[in-house]
Amino acid sequence: MSQTETVLRSNKLANQGSLVGYFPAGYPTFDESVAAAVAMCKNGVDVLELGVPYSDPVMDGPVIQEATEQALSNGFKLRQVFDAVKAIREQVDTPVLVMTYWNPVISYGVRRFAEDLKAAGGAGLITPDLIPDEASEWIEIADELDLDRVFLAAPTSTPERAKQAAESSRGFVYAVSTMGITGTREQLDSYAKQVVSNVQSVAPESLTAVGIGISTSDQVVAVNEYADGAIVGSAFVKAYQHGALPELTAKVQELAKGLKN
Repeated sequence: MSQTETVLRSNKLANQGSLVGYFPAGYPTFDESVAAAVAMCKNGVDVLELGVPYSDPVMDGPVIQEATEQALSNGFKLRQVFDAVKAIREQVDTPVLVMTYWNPVISYGVRRFAEDLKAAGGAGLITPDLIPDEASEWIEIADELDLDRVFLAAPTSTPERAKQAAESSRGFVYAVSTMGITGTREQLDSYAKQVVSNVQSVAPESLTAVGIGISTSDQVVAVNEYADGAIVGSAFVKAYQHGALPELTAKVQELAKGLKN
């Protein structure tokens, strides 16, 4: 069983929910991003989603875009994501999934990227713009290196697409709650339940975590009533923007407080 699946299933067996937390590598600086990620893991995040700053994001909302642009303007380089993963894993046991668009992986080299991620202690990749049809090389290497690979299922996914995403994923399936970019919303879109239901109906053994639009403790708890985890990104980055590490830590504790017995 993979690093990520082990954590999610363990929480589920204990009748507890799971919180997946996103933070961009290199924001605002390399050292500060590592400190933020470690603090998140120590204060309630069960799985860390470490974002790779990218100049042409298609899924990130304005909060995350602003942060990743700052990381890039401060000189963040792709190879530093492996240094960040290593530094984080030296301090916590929390699985670290790297969230990256596919072009940087291709540019770096798929096998080289996977091997460097494995060597750094990373759990795997979340690839929002890669569909299973075009991921045969990555799937083969991930199997070989025992790395998680998280594909997305969306409200527009057909049953065939949902099944393909479930069968191709290791760790969990990323259930997109709505069509659009990341960011907090006052009400979590009702599509989320339907996406999770679609995945579970075609692949009942698969784990699902819901992302996009989750920003409150009530939403995190509500998502965990029908899925296996809630993914939060913009709310954490916004907290850091407002009050650095103390406000980020408080936000993680706030969102995680309703999940554990």
